Amino acid sequence: QVQMVESGGGLVQAGESLTLSCAVSGLNFDDYALGWFRQAPGKGRQGVAFINYTGRSSHLPDSVKDRFTISRDNAKNMLYLHMNNLKPEDTDIYYCAADRSWGAVVRGTPQYWGQGTQVTVSS
Repeated sequence: QVQMVESGGGLVQAGESLTLSCAVSGLNFDDYALGWFRQAPGKGRQGVAFINYTGRSSHLPDSVKDRFTISRDNAKNMLYLHMNNLKPEDTDIYYCAADRSWGAVVRGTPQYWGQGTQVTVSS
């Protein structure tokens, strides 16, 4: 059974940093592209960061690429999202996700999802 469990969310002040972690089990981690998504109440999920199988290639949208970094540790089956200079508009539930297909992750249709972790940024 595949499990993806996020942690590290919380309440921070604007300008502060936060690192989210995602522990993955039940699949061959090296064979999966990974991503982070976020979702506000009543809105669709937005892709925040994507990383390929080896961790050597990643993609982040312009809205966060100067502030967020995605990384993975294939030895530990862990995915991370390092967020700096957080803004109130970064307040969302953040989800990690995985799929064998890089395209599926980038398109926002990965097979496996975590349950999400809340990030709240106060002004």
